[in-house]
Amino acid sequence: MTNTKVSILIANYNGEKFIPDCINSLKEQTYKNIEVIFFDDFSKDNSINEIKKFDNIKIIENKKKTNMGSFNQMNAYKQAFELSTGEIILFLDSDDYFERNKVEEVVKFYNNNLNAKIVFDLPFIKKKDKIKTIKKNNKLFKSLWPYIHPQSCISIKKEYFKEILKKIFTDNFYDIWMDFRICIYSKYILNKYYILNKNLTYYRQSDANISSKFKHLSANWWKRRFQAHKYLESFLIGNNIKYKKNLDYFITSIYNKFIN
Repeated sequence: MTNTKVSILIANYNGEKFIPDCINSLKEQTYKNIEVIFFDDFSKDNSINEIKKFDNIKIIENKKKTNMGSFNQMNAYKQAFELSTGEIILFLDSDDYFERNKVEEVVKFYNNNLNAKIVFDLPFIKKKDKIKTIKKNNKLFKSLWPYIHPQSCISIKKEYFKEILKKIFTDNFYDIWMDFRICIYSKYILNKYYILNKNLTYYRQSDANISSKFKHLSANWWKRRFQAHKYLESFLIGNNIKYKKNLDYFITSIYNKFIN
């Protein structure tokens, strides 16, 4: 295995209590040629003092942000990327953490799949003391959008990141987060979905997590689902790809008119 340098970009907002798990999981990696860039998005807690307890981490302290969490997250990763020097970019939300062999497995996968631009690994969903293991979805291309791998399960070759960012970022669709956008890009633009079929990332769910606002079949869930349909429609048309509304689109549209 070559000694490829890896940049791990961390986006943080008020993640003070999770930072030790997050950073220690990187310090314990079996693969050592890594750099860590920590972007703090104007946290109101003690995140900055907590991250400064750790050595060899590049820290960005943001002092200005929007009210849109999805746009803030994309801005965090974009700015952290500007400081990166690695050939492979890994993303990590500060409330998540990695298995100790994750970076090694990701590098090995890229070395064995030279055409891969984006690689997804599988998460463990951690909710309080319970852990759920997500399995690979073999029905990937039979639906409009695939299983959405959490942001912390995504890696991208550095040379393609700016190109991808230009394609996925718009000033609209504020409830559509970066992970969804990257998954759609991989499916429809690359026409190839590279999945490292191992659970290597702990994705934490809690009541403080933004995803808690979108509980299954709640009004917010339906609103975001319709926004996901509209994002996909805009994305495909903007990239000259045929788009066809399906039954799910019409059901979601009708329900949104009802709840609004």
